[in-house]
Amino acid sequence: MNTGLLIIAAALWGAASGSFLPRAAYRFSAPAGEPWRDSCPGGHALKGWLGRASCPHCEEAGEVAGGEAGGEAGEVAEGEAGEPADGEPGYGPRTAPLAIATALVCAALAAATGTRPELGVWLLLAPVGVLLTAVDFRVRRLPDPLTLPFAGAALALLGLTALLPEHAGEWTTALLGSLALGGGYFVLFLINPAGMGFGDVKLALGTGAVLGWYGWPTVMLGTFAGFLLGALYGGALVVARRADRKTAIAFGPFLITGALLGLLVGAYTA
Repeated sequence: MNTGLLIIAAALWGAASGSFLPRAAYRFSAPAGEPWRDSCPGGHALKGWLGRASCPHCEEAGEVAGGEAGGEAGEVAEGEAGEPADGEPGYGPRTAPLAIATALVCAALAAATGTRPELGVWLLLAPVGVLLTAVDFRVRRLPDPLTLPFAGAALALLGLTALLPEHAGEWTTALLGSLALGGGYFVLFLINPAGMGFGDVKLALGTGAVLGWYGWPTVMLGTFAGFLLGALYGGALVVARRADRKTAIAFGPFLITGALLGLLVGAYTA
């Protein structure tokens, strides 16, 4: 397949899959210790996990609810749950930013990986990475129903990919990378539980697997990039006086972004 067509196809997949993430992002965006959300801000029961974040009952009643507490009929309430999706009655994150972000990630992965079979793995995992980033930024929580299956799926899919011709990685190194990065983050968690959540440890199992596919230099690059991005973000908050040096930040998005950067370099140079 022509590289340009491959990138377009990957971007279309990313846009389509990303458009199904808002409802899951809303439902998973529950503070630590609380159950996943099972109702909209208006109190109506939610069905399913995929799709735009909107409630047909609220729409019929003319409500536009946002935020943790919801809103009265015809009122737009601002809060942690975000603004209505795409200007329609809804709650949670907007559909367009998630779809665009997933499309860009998938297009970049296609450009770097080309027609090698592991691209299919990256395209399947990319929407989950975007969803985890959105949830962690909102409530500083990385859900176990996402992080642990992410790691398991990465290793299983890469194991199948290793059986196909023309792949450019090693499954053994992916497994070792998963164990090494997960173990390293676990040590950091034990040293400073306030600065490194256990959800980051579980997420590191998955990111270590995808980085390890292309070898140890890729693991090191992706890990360093994650810590560097997290430090720059934290420093910017301090300079802007929106935080101090003891303020905890969501590290999952930087772990994922660093892994993405490492993966792109690893795929391009493989």
